[in-house]
Amino acid sequence: MARPKKYKISLTDDELKILKSVMRKKKTTKTVRNRCQIIIDLDEAHGRILTHEQSAKTNCVCMATVTNTVRLYSEKGIKGITSLNRNVNSDQARRKLDGRAEARIIEIACSPAPEGHSRWTLRLLEEQAKIALDVPVSKDTIGRALKKINFDLT
Repeated sequence: MARPKKYKISLTDDELKILKSVMRKKKTTKTVRNRCQIIIDLDEAHGRILTHEQSAKTNCVCMATVTNTVRLYSEKGIKGITSLNRNVNSDQARRKLDGRAEARIIEIACSPAPEGHSRWTLRLLEEQAKIALDVPVSKDTIGRALKKINFDLT
């Protein structure tokens, strides 16, 4: 015997219109489109009702995605589904160097080595970057920035 549904989805006409209009927009991401389609598939008030497995198969997503989408809809409603909430610790948020800072470090690395040194080292670049940039940057970050452009310090 199947377990009873924990979350029941019953959309109003306005919510259905909102979901369909979000799906039609060109700027809508694939994730949001999939979420909207999953909720429309599982809606009990309009049209055909699919099971979670059928919805996962037709939308080419896994069962966890369907379950998480249904839970998200029941907790946050339409707003939760139609918006992507990026984590504060995402890659862009954690970046120390933007393009301008990277360009400044590359410019320093291409300049002649300081007096008493035969070449630039990551530690020397780190000290120079503290002076040139407002944000202190570690030697590892500088090394990654130089590695991206295949810059060799030797």
